[in-house]
Order: sequence, then structure tokens, then C-alpha cells
Amino acid sequence: MNYKLYKKEIKLPDGRTITIETGKLAKQADGSAVIQMGNAMLLATVVSSKTKSPVDFLPLTVDYREKFAAAGKFPGGFFKREARPSTEEILTMRLVDRVLRPLFPKNYHYETQVMIQLMSHDENVMPDSLAGLAASTVIQLSDIPFEYPISEVRVARIDDEFVINPSRSQLEESDIDIIVGASYDSVSMVEGEFDEISEEEMTNAIKFGHEAIKDQIEAQNELVNEIGKKDTRDYDSGLENDDLLKTIHDKCYADCYEIAKKGLSKKDRSHEFSTIKEKLLDSFSEEEIDEYGILIKSYFSKVEKDAVRELVLSEGIRLDGRKTDDIRPIWCEINYLPSTHGSSIFTRGETQALATVTLGTSRDANIIDSPSNQGEENFYLHYNFPPFSTGEARPLRGTSRREVGHGNLAQRALKKVFPSNCPYTVRVVAEVLESNGSSSMATVCSGTMALMDAGVKISKPVSGIAMGLISDGKRYSVLSDILGDEDYLGDMDFKVTGTPDGITACQMDIKIKGLSYEILEKALKQAKEGRLSILKEMINTIDKPADSVKEHSPKMVKVEIDGAFIGAVIGPGGKVIQEMQKETGTTIVIEEENEKGIIEILGTDQNMIDSVIQKIEDITFKPEVGSIYNVKVVKILDFGAVVEFRPGKEVLLHVSEIDWKRVEKVGDYLKIGDKIDVKYIGIDPRTRKQKVSRKVLIEKPEKK
Repeated sequence: MNYKLYKKEIKLPDGRTITIETGKLAKQADGSAVIQMGNAMLLATVVSSKTKSPVDFLPLTVDYREKFAAAGKFPGGFFKREARPSTEEILTMRLVDRVLRPLFPKNYHYETQVMIQLMSHDENVMPDSLAGLAASTVIQLSDIPFEYPISEVRVARIDDEFVINPSRSQLEESDIDIIVGASYDSVSMVEGEFDEISEEEMTNAIKFGHEAIKDQIEAQNELVNEIGKKDTRDYDSGLENDDLLKTIHDKCYADCYEIAKKGLSKKDRSHEFSTIKEKLLDSFSEEEIDEYGILIKSYFSKVEKDAVRELVLSEGIRLDGRKTDDIRPIWCEINYLPSTHGSSIFTRGETQALATVTLGTSRDANIIDSPSNQGEENFYLHYNFPPFSTGEARPLRGTSRREVGHGNLAQRALKKVFPSNCPYTVRVVAEVLESNGSSSMATVCSGTMALMDAGVKISKPVSGIAMGLISDGKRYSVLSDILGDEDYLGDMDFKVTGTPDGITACQMDIKIKGLSYEILEKALKQAKEGRLSILKEMINTIDKPADSVKEHSPKMVKVEIDGAFIGAVIGPGGKVIQEMQKETGTTIVIEEENEKGIIEILGTDQNMIDSVIQKIEDITFKPEVGSIYNVKVVKILDFGAVVEFRPGKEVLLHVSEIDWKRVEKVGDYLKIGDKIDVKYIGIDPRTRKQKVSRKVLIEKPEKK
């Protein structure tokens, strides 16, 4: 054995354990570790280049992948191998990245890659709740500069008891699903969904998760101390020039402060700041620009940021002239797009989202097929953020991680009010047309109204708001409905969604150390006031779901049949069902469930839907013994008449069952096309054929 294994165990409040070990696998990485809980095992590694990147930021990549072999499965698709990351994998990458990124030194510009791989799956363990612990552990084991260890846990609440890192089955019983990321001293990231809980309940869940995180950080420290902490590597931190910073501050701070105080629009404000920046650059010689150009621009941004922040802290005035708790002007419109099944526009200040709703069958459900999760979603939301929304021109290169994350947040916010008995598969698409602050919350608002416009019976409308924070360690201001610049310049981005009765989803990223629960509680209270104010504007536009779907929208009818008739409805080679769809212009989907056939009929013409229902009833018709049916005579024979219950459902009315008198000639009593009543007797034990009788419905003559 040419390795030495180091191992630490972490006990969860309910007695389960997590182990972290290093020294056995992937030893050429700068740091590597295996995190295990039950049979779930994550292999995490980190590598950071020794060569400085030319870019002026940290080129950090967090990659999370689930291997299908981990769950004993084969990948889908033609190539039968793992390819592009799934939505679930991307969301996990974002959860980890958002906690790690702020803790690298601002001047550390070296290509860094954190890779986390699910190598063994346990159906009772959700691996994404272990990814933050895995990432932090490998960084602590390396010589890469990093401020302090962190970890992440999932918190659920089942029967009023909080649970750390629940199983997926436990999560289905929970009214809280929240991921908390934190250091030992303070919370830095929160994301989750809730069944309309209160602000106090959410705070308690975060506190509970934070206590569990402290145990995981202690285990990381113990592991590192046992091995021996590596010295942090030397790196090129770039130029620093305090005299230059003071010069730029003296030249630009007052002007930046005055521009920030004017309350200009995003475009005008950007133009005026750019003018000050150009004047600053013109004040330096070509030689100075060549030597300090990047540093001058960086210091100008710092001075601009300081001026904006001081304006908020000292005067309570924001970049667009609002007070800290003011909401930007809002206007809304529904039914804007004539051909969609539902649509709405939500505009708040310089942020605008256009949402559409499409109604479909179960075939349109979103299929989830990953090693750790399989299933279907009959409600899902997609978010698109085109470059023109921020006045930019750049190539489109597929869906970004940001778009996936923002769409997921809005979906989680709305799915809590989505009706469980909705017969449709529902897809919401949000197109961000303008963006200056929290387009994801605009998506929640526009999505809510579009669903109501489409006639989807959501239980309550949902609104959302993005909160910000400016703090210098002594003073602080919580900002409602933040601008894009306030997100960039501020210390917190806290998005909260909910109904009048409680919170349905949240996402929080904190950029400063030691955020107190006092500030968090103030932010939540201010957020509630803000989102209820926004909700009021939405309700003025549409206050409840439309009574029915639009005339051009598909109507959905579900029919249940005996499973024995599924084949007959489909027909040989699908002939019967294909002909029905072609003749009626409907979409018909059949699923087998508990020995029953569930048939979905989707169409815009109710008469055509009724026609399909009638055809299905004809195919699946099964007479009941003792019941009386009005039948049609379709054929006259010497020994009786063939009568028809429904098209294709025929039975012989024997000559002996036509009348009490002896019938010599059937044609004397019945003719083709006659409608008569017969009673269904059942299966004749002698002939083993169905038997009906007309004579039993006629009064039997008395014997003379």
C-alpha cells in the first residue's frame, strides 16, 4: 500500500454520519477527498494553474457530475455516455460556486477548477447536499489561497421537526426544502422552496442548518491539522499603488457622488460616469496609461462604488433617487399575445419580462432522468435572457448556467401554487426584454399573471422582490427592489417570493462576513412589505384565474377505461387511434395505470372532443346483465335478427326471443333500421354467446 489514508467522521443530529477521507484517490490534484454518507460517495478534486491568467478576474470553474454507473444505470441517448450536464447538475454547480467564489482573494487570477463527481449513489441520500462540503474540503487540503472553510447542508421540516440532509422520500413530506451555505461565523448563501411559511420559520431553518455546518467545518479543520496544513502558495497579486488610488479618489469621488445623487436612468447614469472616467484617463500621460491603465480603471470603479455606497448610508438616497424601501413604478398587461394559451407583461422600472403559457398533454411532460433522480414534471418554467435586454450585442451560445438557475428559482416559486389536479402539462417561458435588477423576480410576477390569463387554476398569486444591502461594518441599509448596479456594488442579493400567506421560495447571496440575524430578519420583513405592494399592482391587472381556457386553447378531457380495452382503442398498428386523431384534429394519449386505461383527449373544438369520447365509449361498451338497451336492427336472418348496441357491437336476437308467439317469419316483426328495446340476459350457457331478449319486455299473454 503506497498511500496513507486520513479520515474524519461527522455526526448529524439524528445519528447518521458523514465521513471525509483523503490520501487514497486522485493524489496528483492540488487537493482531493472522498465524502461518504450511507452508500453515496463523492470524489472531489481541485487544481489551480501556476500560470497567471490574462483576464482581470478569477477564472473559476465548479463542475459537478453524476456518473450513471453510480446508480447501476446506462446513460440515455445514442452514444451511451455522459455528455452535457443536466439541469440538476448545473443547479448544484451554482450552489457550490456561489459560496466559494467570494472567498478567493480578489487579486487571485489563476485558472481554478473544482470537480465533484458522484461515484456511488444511495437512494436515501441526496448528493447535492454534500457537494459544498466536498468542495471546501479539497480546497482546505490544497495550497490554494482561500479565506476560510465553508460547508452546505439541506434542511427539511417534517412534522414540525427540522432534519439535516433528508432523503428524497423524506423531502416529499416536508414543507421546507432549503440549502444553506455558511462559514463557521456567518451564513453566505441560502436557496430553497417552502409551503408558504413565515419569515420567522425561515430564519429558524437557516439557524438550524448553520449549527450543523459548524460541525462540518470543525471536521475539515481537524483533518487538515492531522495532515499538516500546507503553506499557501505564492502568486502574482498584480500592481498596487496607494498614491494612485488617493489621486483618483481626490479627482473623482465628489463628481461620482453628485452623479449618483441625480437619480438618473441606467443609460444616462452610465453615460455620465463614463464621461468622468474618460476625463480621468485624459489626465494621465500615455506612459502612465501604458503602465497603470488597468489599475486606473480598477481604482475608478472602486471610487465610484465607494461614492454610491456612502450616498445610501449617509443620506438614504439610491442611484435612481428612491428611498431604501421604495419600489419602482410597475405596469402590467395580460393577453398581449393573441395566439398563445396565456401571456402577460410585467414591467418594474427598467426591468421587463414577457411570459407565455403553453398547455399540453402528459407527452409534453419534462422528463428527469439522472442517476440520482428520475421522474416527470407536468409544470416547468424556462427563462431566457437575450443580450439586447441589457443593451448588449453578443453571440448566443446556448442556455447559460445563469438562465438555468434563474428559471429554476421562478419555477420553485410558482409550483407551490400550481394545482395538483391540473389535467394539462404546463410550460411557462419568460423572455426578459429589459433588465436592470432582478429579472428572475419579474419572471415570477409575469409567470403568475400568464398562468391566470391561461385559465390555470393556481391557488394564489405569487409575487417576488430582490433585496440588497449596503454596510460598512457599523452602518447598514437594506434596499428594496434593487437595481443591477446595486446588486454589483452591494453586499447582498436576497430574492424572496410568496403569496399573501407566506414565502414560497428564496435565494440569497451575501458578500460580506458576519451578516447578523438581526439584519436578515429586517430584510425579510422589508421584503414582505415590498412583495405585497408588488402583488397589489398585479391583482389590479388580474385578480384570479380566468374561468376557462381561451377559445383557441386546447381543452383537455380525461377518460378512464377498463385496461382490457386499451388494445382495441389503439387498434392494430395504432390504426384506430390514428384515424380518430386525423378525423377530429385532436391529440389522444393513452397510459396504463393500475389495470386501467387513462385516456387524455386534447383539442380546441369541443364537438370533436365529444366525438372522440363517443367513439371510445362505442369501442369500450360492455352491456350489463339485466339492463335494457335501445338497439338498432342491422340484419334480418331466418333464425333471428342482428341488432347493434353501438357501432361494431352486435348481438343476435334469436327468433325465439322476438315475441311470446311463435315467429314464423322474422321480417313480419322487424325490419332493418328499426330501433327496439331489448334486455341483456348475459352469456347463454349452452351456446356461450351473448343473449338478448325482446319478448321479456312484452307482457306475456294469458293462456286460454
